[in-house]
Amino acid sequence: MNNVTATQTASASGTVTLGNELTVRRLGFGAMRITGDGIWGPPKDPTSALAVLRRAVELGVNFIDTADSYGPYFSEELIAKALAPYPKDLVIATKGGWNRPGPGQWTHDASPEHLRKAVEGSLKRLRLDRVDVYQLHTPDPVVPFDASMETLAALRAEGKIRLVGLSNVTREHIERARKIVPIVSVQNRYSFADREWDYVVDYCERSGIAFIPWFPLGAGKVAGMLLETIARAHNKTPKQVALAWLLKRSAVMLPIPGTSSIKHLEENLLAASLRLSDEEYVQLTRVADLASSASN
Repeated sequence: MNNVTATQTASASGTVTLGNELTVRRLGFGAMRITGDGIWGPPKDPTSALAVLRRAVELGVNFIDTADSYGPYFSEELIAKALAPYPKDLVIATKGGWNRPGPGQWTHDASPEHLRKAVEGSLKRLRLDRVDVYQLHTPDPVVPFDASMETLAALRAEGKIRLVGLSNVTREHIERARKIVPIVSVQNRYSFADREWDYVVDYCERSGIAFIPWFPLGAGKVAGMLLETIARAHNKTPKQVALAWLLKRSAVMLPIPGTSSIKHLEENLLAASLRLSDEEYVQLTRVADLASSASN
């Protein structure tokens, strides 16, 4: 794949604007999987992880999503090592509010004290003076949600955060947060076969908020069979079809498929140029109902 084709591939996804300030291409890169097993520790092959990050930017990706809990810390450090000083148009989003006591383990801490330390730590690891997009990783059940958001609003006012986003939230969370600080993005689990957060996507679309879906591949036998059928018709992979559905679902959709493989990275970004027919889109949209019927 030559450089011209690479740029055209990324550009084919279109763009979305965050908070009327930052415009990014609609296929980004999620940097969770460049860490070790269980999202813990350094990657087995650090050289390969750095190469994937650099190749993503070469392919025209200008939105990278990470979190201090990925590793923990290793994902942010690798991004800086691979890409700093950063290209002018590259937007890095990170998250805080979850701790990592061990492999595959996550614990809440969205207290004001922790969030302040988390932001300072991310700035240092990412080698930034200001985080482009800082997201609350998840609401903390023992910390008042408003207190978490007020802290991020204060850090924004101090110039340490440019834009604020949310992750793993309901519409109520978004509405409460918007009374405290402008919200530019929401990151929830979502795919063509897992549409629990459909109403949040619709709300984000009406409100001009970018929606960042994680776990973009649906599960289940019926969903998998339909995905494979449509993929064969286009001579594409099932994941490319799933990503193409997301891009067609809403103009505010910003998928961030992650991988530790350059081959898979390039395959994922080819989804940007895949155009599903309206019939295929409807079939995929209905797959959750089909799967439900098949299980009854």
